[in-house]
Amino acid sequence: MSYNRRETLDCKINPNKDCGVEAALSIVSGKWKLRIYKALRQGGPTRFSILKNGLGDISEKTLTAQLREMEYDGLLIRITYAEVPPRVEYSLTDLGQKLEPLFLSLEDLGLAYILQKMHHDSTEKT
Repeated sequence: MSYNRRETLDCKINPNKDCGVEAALSIVSGKWKLRIYKALRQGGPTRFSILKNGLGDISEKTLTAQLREMEYDGLLIRITYAEVPPRVEYSLTDLGQKLEPLFLSLEDLGLAYILQKMHHDSTEKT
């Protein structure tokens, strides 16, 4: 059975008491969304090419799909300028900016895990 994101976000048919947590996880899940968020949180509007270059080995197709999902979820806005060549910029919405405490908490948790793992691994070797 494939994952149906709409069903997860519909609290009426989702009997899970953690519906808010499920919704939050659905909008940030995946390999790239928090990385995209990290790039956008640095400041003002960011061009597609700068995002792609900053993220490394992401394909244009994957980046486009992730950006579209984030736009659909209301985390970012996409502005297209009628220029030749076309210029597209992305920036965080108010909702997207609300990810900051979650992002910082996840970063703290990850660093604590790494330190614990390093300590555990070094004590195992002795």
